[in-house]
Amino acid sequence: MSDELGLENEPSIAAELFGERIDLARSYTQNLAVRGEELGLIGPLELPRLWTRHIVNCVLVAPLLRPGLVGDIGSGAGLPGLVLAIARPDVDFVLIEPMERRVDWLQSETTRLELSNVTVHRSRSQDAPYAEGLSQITARAVTALSKLIPATEHLLQPGGEMVFMKGARIDEEIAAAAKAIRKARLLDVESLVLGEGITPEITRVFRARVD
Repeated sequence: MSDELGLENEPSIAAELFGERIDLARSYTQNLAVRGEELGLIGPLELPRLWTRHIVNCVLVAPLLRPGLVGDIGSGAGLPGLVLAIARPDVDFVLIEPMERRVDWLQSETTRLELSNVTVHRSRSQDAPYAEGLSQITARAVTALSKLIPATEHLLQPGGEMVFMKGARIDEEIAAAAKAIRKARLLDVESLVLGEGITPEITRVFRARVD
């Protein structure tokens, strides 16, 4: 089936990163490959790099999470929310997504994969009913930090963390978001690079803590 779809072969590092949860990751990746373009979740050019650019790219963030309630903002196809929920069954996730068809996908995959640590909530981040209730929040390819920070800071409990996946211009984004960072009173602001030397698609992360 993978060959027929043009899906990238699973890289060897995937089994190491997912451990005993690798079969769930394979099932999710396969279903995303089969249905993702049809549902508007991934583009037609993503299958030959689905594992490295998306699945492995997301799971690299898993060690940064801690037990508690983690919100994934604009969860879309479940990247990174479902991937992280598969990798970290000890962490509870709420996937916050405003678009109905994507919410339906997230709910169906949560049920199909029997992920008891996932709740799906249809909402924009600004309207999500989790004020100061989340220990961490994640997001990937949602919007610039200057907009993302003020749209999500209210969701975090005191001491909670933002763990946002960003692109190659992360340092420029941080500089451009200086005003938002000050207004939100963020502490321990840093940019991290994950996966160097183990995967061709490194993961860049903006991490900061609310006061």
